[in-house]
Amino acid sequence: MIDGVTNSDAIPALEKLMQFAGRRHTLIVNNIANLSTPGFRPTDLDVESFQAMLGEGIDERRKANGAGGGDLNLKSTRELDFSNNRLEVTPQALGENILFHDGNDRNLERIMQDLIENASTFRMAADFFRSRMDLINTAIRERI
Repeated sequence: MIDGVTNSDAIPALEKLMQFAGRRHTLIVNNIANLSTPGFRPTDLDVESFQAMLGEGIDERRKANGAGGGDLNLKSTRELDFSNNRLEVTPQALGENILFHDGNDRNLERIMQDLIENASTFRMAADFFRSRMDLINTAIRERI
């Protein structure tokens, strides 16, 4: 019975989105911490690939269970593995900037933009998740 409550609506998708954004935040902060480290190459996760994977998982969930919900199973990629309800990541080096004389591949503006976008994504998902949990708590307490 409790699985029907916690796997319904957008809750599983929001959970996966928060896991992804949390892991990506760790990578971005590591990139910032190593901005002046000689030879450092920033790493990141492919956001578009995750969005496509999440969309496919939601479509498959809807086909299998209709609007009622159910488990959200995401297929693993070479970067992301959602097994045992955990996210394991294998980030890829970006290598999209001009190398500096110290061999570092940095772009402060891009990294800071990624940090802000990722934090906004996490905050939005957490706010939606909280509102869904508040709705469930209200139903459990049987009060308005």
